Order: sequence, then structure tokens, then C-alpha cells
Amino acid sequence: MFLMVYGKFRGFSWDTIFGGIVDGISPGIIPITIFMLIGTLVATWLLSGTIPTIMYYGFKIISVKYFLPTVLIVCSLVAIACGSSLTTVSTMGIAFLGIGSALHVNPAITAGAVVSGAFFGANISPLSGTVNLAAGVGEVDLYVHIRNVLKTDSIAFIIALGFYFFLGSSSNDASLESVAVMNRALEKGFWISPWTLLPVVLLLVLAWRKVPAIPSMMMGSALAVLIPIFHGDNLTLKVIANTLMGGYVAKTGNVKVDELLSRGGINSMMGSVSLILLALALGGLLIKFDIIEVLINASKEKVNSPFKVISLTSLGCMLVNLLVGEQYFSLILPGETFKSSFDRLGVDRKYLTRALNDAGGAFNSLIPWGVSGTFIAGALQVGALSYVPYAFFPIFAPIVMIIFAWFMKKPKLDKE
Repeated sequence: MFLMVYGKFRGFSWDTIFGGIVDGISPGIIPITIFMLIGTLVATWLLSGTIPTIMYYGFKIISVKYFLPTVLIVCSLVAIACGSSLTTVSTMGIAFLGIGSALHVNPAITAGAVVSGAFFGANISPLSGTVNLAAGVGEVDLYVHIRNVLKTDSIAFIIALGFYFFLGSSSNDASLESVAVMNRALEKGFWISPWTLLPVVLLLVLAWRKVPAIPSMMMGSALAVLIPIFHGDNLTLKVIANTLMGGYVAKTGNVKVDELLSRGGINSMMGSVSLILLALALGGLLIKFDIIEVLINASKEKVNSPFKVISLTSLGCMLVNLLVGEQYFSLILPGETFKSSFDRLGVDRKYLTRALNDAGGAFNSLIPWGVSGTFIAGALQVGALSYVPYAFFPIFAPIVMIIFAWFMKKPKLDKE
């Protein structure tokens, strides 16, 4: 509202102002559609028993001491395989929250480990949208970009792993009886079988085949609906439709399990979608009124070293994340703006694309009103301000990357 009044004061017409809102929202239409489909994916994976089965087997193999490091590593591997941090958060994240609840681990810490693993995996996966976008903006070979990102992100990952080992070793008050009670509730309320893991396998295969997210999630949800039908469950079209729209309602008789596994559905995502629409509209106006461009360009010509250009690119990504809240914008705007500065200084563009990934893509998960932040809070039902202090990888990735930049030598340019 303030920006619209400000734009009118500056002399912009209402058509121009509304055009800025439309331009801001347009790039978010596909992500918003994906968010709604993730809601259906979660609901159907609960209906089929997929997520409960992951929890059930997880209880068998995960110890309290190594729970948080395991969450970090498993979520990393899943995100590398499927290329999507948000899909990993909304599926594996829910399962690990359930396991963590039985082990008496703070849900905010579990959520932080899930986010760290998911965004590390998405940062180095050749299937990731942000990885391909960053490499595309910088016009850098995809695998050159990934190898360069790994140099700093692997250090941030090890630091995060150390923190989770420390936090895990101080959380040894889990009751084996509470774990057994939850497993019995899962067996009572769901079909626990390796067959229910087929939707996970399908999603990973489709991701590896580079099938786009929307058809992949539709097929993953469809297979999940078919599993209980083949199992002999009496599912009517009305029950399926209500589950897709309103989410799955668990009826195990265990209050804690029912609370954890009653979620998903398109409606569950609409709170996040509404906030994302407003954030994108805000970003569209900031861009239409040239506010973002002025803020970034103000320092563009002052850079005279690799450290400065990498640091300012990173700060530009963070600024766009804070003001606009949209992951892709935070890569595109600073990337296009500072690309010429990297060339002018003779700094390889692979350092530009690394900054875009770490300070743009991963950092977006730390913004409570950003696309990733609102999605994570909605999917895991953990407040963004609660999990952010424990999301160690997104915190340390840009810090490590900027420290590396400090030790870079200024390239020697020829006279031409």
C-alpha cells in the first residue's frame, strides 16, 4: 500500500502500478502451482502410507545421538537426487519431524537440519532449478559451476554437521517406550510396507529423467492414490477429492501421531501462497519504480577487487531476498547487474555463479516472508523464526564463500 501511494506520488499511472504488480507475480505462477501440488503430494503420501513407512523404518535404524546428522545427510542425498529442496522438505522433512518428536528432539532443530540438508543438496544437484539458473545467468558450464560451489559448500556442510553432532549428543532423553508406542500407532493406522515407497522411487526416477516438477508431482500423487486402492482400501472418489483439497486426517487413536500426520492438501498451502503473492507484488513494484536497481547500481562502479565484487554481489542477492523474497529474482537481478564488473576485473564468472547460489538460492530459506521461508514454515508447521537459528548450512554457506573471496588475488589484466 505504501509503495503504491509512493508510486502515485512519483507520477506513475495506476496502469503502470498494476503492471508492476502483475510483472512481479508472473514469475511466481509456476512455483505457486508447484506449491499446491506439493500439498497434494504430502496428502497422498500420507494416504498411501509412504511417509508413515519412512518413519517406521527410520525408528528402526536411527539413534538419538546420530539423529540430526542423519537428517542432514539423508535430506542432502534426496535433494541431490531429485533436485528440489522444497520437495525434500515437504516429504522427508515431515517424516523426520515425526521421528524427532518421538525422540524428544526440538522440532525447530529438526527443521533446521532438514532445511540445511535440502538446500545443500539442491545447491550441488545438476537437476536443481537454481543451480541451472545461476550457471545460465553467468554463462558458465553447469559442471564447472557445481565443482566450484562444492569447494565452499562442502566446508559449510561440514561445519553444519559438526553443530548437529554437538546438538545431538546433548539430547539423550528419548524414551524407547515412546518410540515403540508411536511405531504401534503407525502399524495400526497405516499400511507399512516397502510397496508404499514406490512413489518415492518414481519421483526420483522422474527427476533423474529431467521430467519437469509439475507432471512429476502429478504422477507421484496419482501412484500414491493407486496404492491403497490395490491394497483393498475402500476409497471413494469423494474421499480422494477431499484428501487432495483438504489434506489427510490420521485416525490412529494416538493423539500425537494423529497431530503429526494430519496435514497436506491444497488448502494447507494457501496461507503460504497468499503471503508469496503479496511478497511478489511488493517485489514487482520495487523493480518497476527502479528502487532495486538504484540500490544495487549505487555500489557497482566502486568495486576494484575480487573480494569487493563477490561481496557486493552477495549483498545484492541478500538485499533482493530481503526486499522481494523471491529466490529466482535474487539470482537474476544481481547476476545481470554485476556480470560486467566481473569481466572488467578479469574475475572468472564461476565465482559470480557461486555467489548467486549461496547468497541467493540458499539464503532465501532464511527469510520468513520469502518464498522458501513461508513454504517451509507452512509445510513443516514450524515457525520460520524458530528454525532459522538452526539452519546452519544456509547461514554458513555465504560466510565461507566471502571468506574464500578475501584470499583471492586480483587478476593481472593486460593493457587492452
